[in-house]
Amino acid sequence: MDNNENQEMTNQAPMRPASSEPSFQSNQTMEIPTEYKPISMWGYFGYQILFAIPCVGFILLCVFSFGGTSNINLKNFARSYFCVLILGLIITAIFVAIVGVAGFGAAVGSGGYDASSYVSPY
Repeated sequence: MDNNENQEMTNQAPMRPASSEPSFQSNQTMEIPTEYKPISMWGYFGYQILFAIPCVGFILLCVFSFGGTSNINLKNFARSYFCVLILGLIITAIFVAIVGVAGFGAAVGSGGYDASSYVSPY
C-alpha cells in the first residue's frame, strides 16, 4: 500500500464487531433532525381538521404542500391530502357531468322539456 491508501484507511470509522445482541441506543442519545421528526397520531388528526376548514385550510394545505414547512413528514402528508382532494374533485366533476347529461336527455326524451312551448312572462 502506498501512503495515500494508508491515510484513507485511517480516516474511516472503525468497524464494530458483529455480535448476536443488537445494540439499541436510548432516546436521550439519539437525536432526530427537525426535518425528519415524526408526526404523532394526534398531529395527523389535527392537521386533517385544519385542512378541512374551507378557505384557510386550503391555503395552509397549499403552503405546506409546496414547501412552507421544513418537516418532510408534514410536507408529504399535505401533498397526499392535496392529491386526494384533487382526485375527489375530478371524480365529482365526472359524476355531475354524467348525471347532468343523463338527466337532460331523459327530460328531452320524455317530452318534459320543450323549448318551443316556453312562453316569456314579459
